[in-house]
Amino acid sequence: MSKHNDNSVEFCFLAEPTDVNFGGKVHGGMVMKWIDQASYACAAKWSKRYSVTVSANGIRFIRPILVGQMVSVTASIVHTGRSSMHIYVVVRARDPKEDSPVITNRCFITFMATDESGYPIKVPEFTPKTAEDEKLEQVAMHAKDFAKQLDNDFEEKLGWK
Repeated sequence: MSKHNDNSVEFCFLAEPTDVNFGGKVHGGMVMKWIDQASYACAAKWSKRYSVTVSANGIRFIRPILVGQMVSVTASIVHTGRSSMHIYVVVRARDPKEDSPVITNRCFITFMATDESGYPIKVPEFTPKTAEDEKLEQVAMHAKDFAKQLDNDFEEKLGWK
């Protein structure tokens, strides 16, 4: 983990042979694990608290990751609620001998900070600093609204709670 800035963390490592699926590419479940680990580190760094995953929105598998590629997973706080942290995660891969990374995955992960008893606890407020931060916050808020609508649909249309 390297310090990226106050609201971000970045993990960098090589994709290993043990990470692949039957098709010879890095397994999607492994990528989701990396996303969860980086976003947890980001949430814990921001809140200074143990945090739990609330939701994962819009995980996109854009390109495969190959064994031996250098992988970077960057997780950044882009919106906060009272106890929630909305994190934008970008996964990039490249040949370690070259300097041309490509985006392989992206998504939003929401975490909630908790106290020692597991109850939600207030987190520091995130304020966008750049135009891109503002746009990412708008997309995160849209994803948050979509997640709420999906929960409502499950409950109202299917009776699930």
